[in-house]
Amino acid sequence: MRFLVAASAAALLAVGAFATTAQANQHGFYPQGYVGGDAMFWDLDPKGASSANDVGLRLRGGVQLNDYFAVEGHLGTGGSDTVQGVEAELDYLVGGFAKGILPISQEFRLYGLLGYSEVDFDFSPGGSARDDGFSYGAGAEFEVAPNLSVGADYIRYLDKSDANVDAASVGLRYQF
Repeated sequence: MRFLVAASAAALLAVGAFATTAQANQHGFYPQGYVGGDAMFWDLDPKGASSANDVGLRLRGGVQLNDYFAVEGHLGTGGSDTVQGVEAELDYLVGGFAKGILPISQEFRLYGLLGYSEVDFDFSPGGSARDDGFSYGAGAEFEVAPNLSVGADYIRYLDKSDANVDAASVGLRYQF
């Protein structure tokens, strides 16, 4: 699904385009672009075999359209684990999501994500495996300063009959 890679790159570039006009916006005016960086604790759980897990990095960017809805893209990579003599390395994950937001207070928000992702692992020995499918997750953000939030989420990037790929992430988000 090279389409997802291209679509995510385009979404991240579109977020950058909002930067110039959004600089004049005060908190509460929409649309608002944002970017974030996270430590991503991923887990590859093949059915009937031992799971592999490690820490990678994730970039995310999006556009919040109102208090309750945003569109978001994820790009993650990094980390490897050796299980029973086979090294599993996360080559990349890319995803596009609709983000439903529940504002609890002006500083604290809960959110849910629904979307589609592609995940690629390299195995040594054994080659590589790439798959795509429906993704979902949930998280929370707390605004620590105007335009700066800390947050955490848990996402099932891949839910297949033969394997699952999950990630718990913590990081920062900057809103333009």
